[in-house]
Amino acid sequence: MIVPGEWEPEAENWVRWARAPFHDAYWYYRDAFFDLILPVRRGRCIEIGCGEGRVARDLSARGDRVTGVDTSMTLLRSARQAGAAGAYVLADSAALPFSGSRFDLAVAYNSLQVVADMPGTVAEAARVLVPGGHFCVVVSHPLADVGHFADDSATAGYVIRDDYFASRRVDDTVERDGLTITFRGWTYTLQDYAGALGQAGLTIDAMREPRPDGAPGRYDRWNRVPMFLMIRTTKG
Repeated sequence: MIVPGEWEPEAENWVRWARAPFHDAYWYYRDAFFDLILPVRRGRCIEIGCGEGRVARDLSARGDRVTGVDTSMTLLRSARQAGAAGAYVLADSAALPFSGSRFDLAVAYNSLQVVADMPGTVAEAARVLVPGGHFCVVVSHPLADVGHFADDSATAGYVIRDDYFASRRVDDTVERDGLTITFRGWTYTLQDYAGALGQAGLTIDAMREPRPDGAPGRYDRWNRVPMFLMIRTTKG
């Protein structure tokens, strides 16, 4: 039995949030991921924490054969209803129901900081990859997780608010343009992520801290502090 994940209570809110065109940061950072992180040659892809399917749809539009996995039945149902962009499977990311060496590419787009077992999820991603396959990751930047801007201005100072080295619970409710959602998960350090990737036999071969591309003014301050960390790894 799959235990519903963090996003089941927020599933309907997330569908509305993610599908509002140009509403959130995804629209202004996704090109950096697709252009700078994803390998040129791909094929069979698993997306871990696929949610309502927007990343899977973008991957499919670029020619990938995508299998999306998530622990929220509501989100998987929404992903299926959004159109043909591969298969969607209810699964625990730390116990994937697939044989080893099955996929050429694994993607975790803003899901590693949400899953219940981050190191276990990374290990499973590596297990289902073919040798030479790639695991490509986007996470909330560890610096963004331990600080906040002093005010809403573009030149506001950035204030560190917590112990960087302490993994802590995140429960942040955000309201914007009439939509509200609570983001839940955990904070991790760069060392946490690098350690999990290394333990899984994955070698980091690209890392980016992108700036928002073409974003409206509310993102100006994120040109000074990284919002996301993007990583490409290779299975040895």
